Amino acid sequence: MPLPPRWLRRLLLAPGAVLLAVLLVITVPFWALLALAVSPFVPGRLRPLRLLWIGCFYLLWDAAALVCLFALWVASGFGARVNSPAFQRAHYVLAGWFLRVFFWQARWALRLSIEVVGTDPDTALPGRPELVVSRHAGPGDSFILIHALVNWFQREPRIVLKDTLQWDPAIDVLLNRLPSRFIAPGQDGRGTISEQVGHLATGLDDDDAFVIFPEGGNFTPRRRLRAIERLRDRGHHRMAVKAEAMRHVLAPQPGGLLAALDAAPDAGVIFVAHTGLDKMLTVADVWRELPMDKQLVMRFWSVPPEEIPAGRQQRIDWLYDWWSRIDAWIAANRDGAA
Repeated sequence: MPLPPRWLRRLLLAPGAVLLAVLLVITVPFWALLALAVSPFVPGRLRPLRLLWIGCFYLLWDAAALVCLFALWVASGFGARVNSPAFQRAHYVLAGWFLRVFFWQARWALRLSIEVVGTDPDTALPGRPELVVSRHAGPGDSFILIHALVNWFQREPRIVLKDTLQWDPAIDVLLNRLPSRFIAPGQDGRGTISEQVGHLATGLDDDDAFVIFPEGGNFTPRRRLRAIERLRDRGHHRMAVKAEAMRHVLAPQPGGLLAALDAAPDAGVIFVAHTGLDKMLTVADVWRELPMDKQLVMRFWSVPPEEIPAGRQQRIDWLYDWWSRIDAWIAANRDGAA
């Protein structure tokens, strides 16, 4: 389904999300009683009620974020100063606060814990920008990574992400006001993907973190095979062989990272792997896994700028070598044990 234009999303999707949240608050006793009534007939402890709570919380969380974003828009002179440094910082502070609330709720409702191991952006290259290069295994991992960067390491992320995430009204409004790039398949009138990524990575300062997911989508076995087949179809047989040896990640697409490296030569690189939510890709997955009681482990590796290869092919090989290392780490930590 094609994404509606921005003006239509602002007129329909954002107000619709707020109205839906109000309707939910009014009718939630009925839905809670219904979920409680069917719970004895469903495996798992109060599984329907838990899923209802998660859905209600996310909708209310999204609506509250939209109301706050609207207030910032009004305060900025109805958008006239929304790109000024002060209001950019206000949006990052707001994002950090809402992410803290989100993960407070995740810890309480889902019994989810997060552990960070390795060299994090605070201790790797203090006072220098970072390119954060992460595997992708579901929407939850993206939220957790941005939460860590904003709230634990006091970084201001610039994010490359899929245009379909603009169906979420709060993500759509917030990230279209911050330095981010929603990538659509094919040409969209803003240049190639590499050109857009390079433009976003230009001018990073000492507290910025440029975030990119080179796989281009969530890992699934079918997507892994398709990615390998694409490499073969394009004549990249050596890269296809390397991709076949990796069982838990997709073959990385190097174009975006290469553009970011060229645009930010003084930045270090942080590679990020994680495991613990690998099976949480859809609502059906959430239903099956409840109650979770899971530990998510995030592993950081730091590469200073002087250790990054200079040539294009050398950088592609370097990326694939790191992806093989990430694949091996995931294989050894699939159950969330560091």
